[in-house]
Amino acid sequence: MYKKILVPLDGSQLAEAVLPHAEALAKTEGAEIVLLSVPVTPSLDFLARNPSLAHKVIEEAEHEVETYLELETAKLAKDGIRVTSIMREGSIPDMILKVADEVHADMIVMSTHGHSGVQRWLMGSVADRVLHHAHIPVMLIHPFSDN
Repeated sequence: MYKKILVPLDGSQLAEAVLPHAEALAKTEGAEIVLLSVPVTPSLDFLARNPSLAHKVIEEAEHEVETYLELETAKLAKDGIRVTSIMREGSIPDMILKVADEVHADMIVMSTHGHSGVQRWLMGSVADRVLHHAHIPVMLIHPFSDN
């Protein structure tokens, strides 16, 4: 039923909490996991004020994301999972939805990051935006902390 599972990651342990779930689903379904990460880039105001420094910051962020995706891809591949990774720049919810379409994903598996109340209102919820605009099933995993 599921052939490609898109898993957005941001480098946090909260986002990575979905990996065991995605891996189990991929093994059961014989599916490929597609890891997606969107580097955080400087604001337009910062870019305009100091383009050379902004360019360096962007390059470093992209390098960190590439290294991170290579590491996560290797871990999953070691466990026998078919896995690929993609890095894109832009609005995180928009990139998740766009990449899901591009790779013909059958499902998106992602963390809710557990924000609530004012923090969720101020930051917006990537998970909510993806859930309400996706045309495929979205599995939201709420990472539980030991606290």
